[in-house]
Amino acid sequence: MVCYNFYIFNRQGTCLCYHEWQRPKSVKQGAGTPSDDQKMMFGLFFSLKTFAAAMDPRTENKAQLGGPLRIGGACTFHSYATNNYKLHFLESPSGIKIILNTSPEIGDLRDHLSTIYGSIYVEYVLKNPVYMPGKPFRCQYFIGALTKYLQDCRLT
Repeated sequence: MVCYNFYIFNRQGTCLCYHEWQRPKSVKQGAGTPSDDQKMMFGLFFSLKTFAAAMDPRTENKAQLGGPLRIGGACTFHSYATNNYKLHFLESPSGIKIILNTSPEIGDLRDHLSTIYGSIYVEYVLKNPVYMPGKPFRCQYFIGALTKYLQDCRLT
């Protein structure tokens, strides 16, 4: 079981944090630049979230495909898997989006992503007095705590 990489986005699509542990194929071999990679990742889960809400068979008042969605107000997806990786997704009530890419055999990580948000991101980033909300950050204590948590969960 392997964790490949990790993203945090704000509600506007700005990548606040990116970290990778093992990425067999570098960004330059795929997306081009790290910025392009981050834009493609945000576009992917934005499209999947919108599609999941539009196709929801239990909701009568659906947003138009591509239209804005209220946070937590529609059907959403939590993960998807390919033969090479699995993308795990969590959106907080404040619009922060956390994405963790892992090997495909790893199960549901919703509880772990909630812990990462509530116990690691909030503690090491949001409560940091020098952090400017909505701005990208580099915090080695956050990455250290994240890595330790994933190791303790036997995900890295």
